Amino acid sequence: MNLTDYFNTKAKTFTHTVLMGIVVLGFNTIHPAQAQTAAYPNKQIRMVVPYPPGGPTDLTARVVAAEMSNTLGQSIVADNRPGASGMIGAEMVAKADPDGYTFLANASLHVINGYIYPDMRFDALKDFEPITQLAAVPLVLVVPMSSPIKTVKDLVEYAKKNPQKLNFGSSGNASAQQLAGESFKSFAGIQMQHVPYKGSAPALADLVGGQIQLMFDSMPSAMPFIKSGKLRAIAVTTSKRAQALPDLPTIAESGYPGFDIATWYGYWAPKGTPAAIVEKLSQAASTALKKPNVIEQYAGMGAEPVGSTPAEFAKYNASEAVKWEKIVRMSGAKAN
Repeated sequence: MNLTDYFNTKAKTFTHTVLMGIVVLGFNTIHPAQAQTAAYPNKQIRMVVPYPPGGPTDLTARVVAAEMSNTLGQSIVADNRPGASGMIGAEMVAKADPDGYTFLANASLHVINGYIYPDMRFDALKDFEPITQLAAVPLVLVVPMSSPIKTVKDLVEYAKKNPQKLNFGSSGNASAQQLAGESFKSFAGIQMQHVPYKGSAPALADLVGGQIQLMFDSMPSAMPFIKSGKLRAIAVTTSKRAQALPDLPTIAESGYPGFDIATWYGYWAPKGTPAAIVEKLSQAASTALKKPNVIEQYAGMGAEPVGSTPAEFAKYNASEAVKWEKIVRMSGAKAN
């Protein structure tokens, strides 16, 4: 072999070695992330609920999370972080690592807050990855059993005769419960004072105790009190009657056509969570929502299971934001 052939051979060997090194380096760069996604989940998952235990968001989320744990092979632990109309817990998730081990369970309030709190420190549409819509739920107008109010007509007549005596509770400022009450005030031409709470559970406790006079509450949290006879259901807020209370009239039927307000619940992950992980969580939730025991429990709470895909839920988030912005403006609801 002459000197020229020798150097040509060495050059080819060196080039091959470098190329192989680049390929190996590429595999080493890509492989860990792919392996992390493929192995997901390999530890406990935290579900942040931005309200106290026992409220409608907490109840609808826990039922599904329990079944998801079985599917995913890892426990999902609820972490209740109430306060600031659900914004404390939501902000925690917005700032969490986007690795699939923290996700948010929230209500329609998630896309409403921005229209009530313009200085909110996160964006409900931009800082989260929608996972799935869990349920759609009518609100139900409830009063204590000791109340003289038995119909929507009774309520309006009482409010007009006693304009300073009616306080209605809600799970917090900007909640669907508050907006239902504010919208009803506008429809009926009456005055009522809004009293915000840190979740439905404490508001219902005060309603049963007589500290407030009425509430437009979500069915999952109100139904046990209705069934036990502690609260009287007056009407539902949706355009159609609720499956759980088929004999109960709608507010629209009770003299206020066009009144139609409902709430809903869903799961969100922090922005940047890998699409494969979001899809895995969504599929696990969808599977759970088809389980007979979940369907039965949801029916008992007056909730109708949904189980949308991430893309469907993202589109729904956007359309609901537009809808609720109009309702907020019409109602004149403000943070207080």
